Amino acid sequence: MEDVSLPTGIAVRSLRKEDIDAVVEIESEAFSSPWQASTFEGLLDRPGVELIVMTEGARGVIGYAVLWCILDQGELANLALTTSRRGAGLGAHLLRHVLEVARKRGVEKLFLEVRASNERAIELYHGFGFTDVGLRRNYYERPTEDARVMLATLR
Repeated sequence: MEDVSLPTGIAVRSLRKEDIDAVVEIESEAFSSPWQASTFEGLLDRPGVELIVMTEGARGVIGYAVLWCILDQGELANLALTTSRRGAGLGAHLLRHVLEVARKRGVEKLFLEVRASNERAIELYHGFGFTDVGLRRNYYERPTEDARVMLATLR
């Protein structure tokens, strides 16, 4: 069986208000149309929303995810790591945690959109059982690009 424990010094927990600035910084690195701090503040303690952060010792927040849960369906709205920590396998740990949270919330179908050119993310999602179920033309801006719609069926 694969060892899925977090690397030493890495932790995953719920987002706190004091994490928002770090999350917005990561959001700005990762996305061309980033959410503002007020968006994250508005999501705190909102029913059906799971805000998750990954931390690393003194570095603090190095990644985050936003999960919407509505009855038995969910959407992985955002998942990102700080640029310096990408490519180290931490995205898989964060995604695994998101999937555990979704299952505990009773989510059976988890959707997401991903830039069609984001091969690294698509490969990660495929590795966790996500399959392509649609395409949203010109979904993203700066640059304009299609989004692949993916679905994982959670049991």
